[in-house]
Amino acid sequence: MKVILLQDVKSLGKKGDVVEVSEGYARNMLLKKGLGKEATGKNMNDLKLQKANAEKIAREALEAAQALGKELEGKEVKIAVKTGEGGRVFGSVSTKEIAEEIKKQLGYDVDKKKIQIDNPIKTLGVTNVAVKLHAKVTSEVKVHVVEL
Repeated sequence: MKVILLQDVKSLGKKGDVVEVSEGYARNMLLKKGLGKEATGKNMNDLKLQKANAEKIAREALEAAQALGKELEGKEVKIAVKTGEGGRVFGSVSTKEIAEEIKKQLGYDVDKKKIQIDNPIKTLGVTNVAVKLHAKVTSEVKVHVVEL
């Protein structure tokens, strides 16, 4: 009997896969526990439509991330911080501060978790910071740290 899996089933397949199982296993395990549904013509068509919709949403998200990446590329954000002797910064500039300044100065809403800093920014000057907008889209923003 062919069954469409509604959830991941260990040693059988992932969600959305169509698998061939015995009738007893299908009726007593998969269908009864809601892990799958019978692969009828209507259910197969619904599955095809769901996959097409998911691909469309993923494509739109990628296009939006690419557009935002092009707009952010090469932009500069100024952050004023307190400094001590010799231009040493008290603490460091965090991703939260960078995200707030991007929103305030450039008008783009970027999640602080998407900002990637290799080393903490503890000095005055310009630092290039990567912003990972999507799995396939990464943009660079210049962070200019100035004295308050």
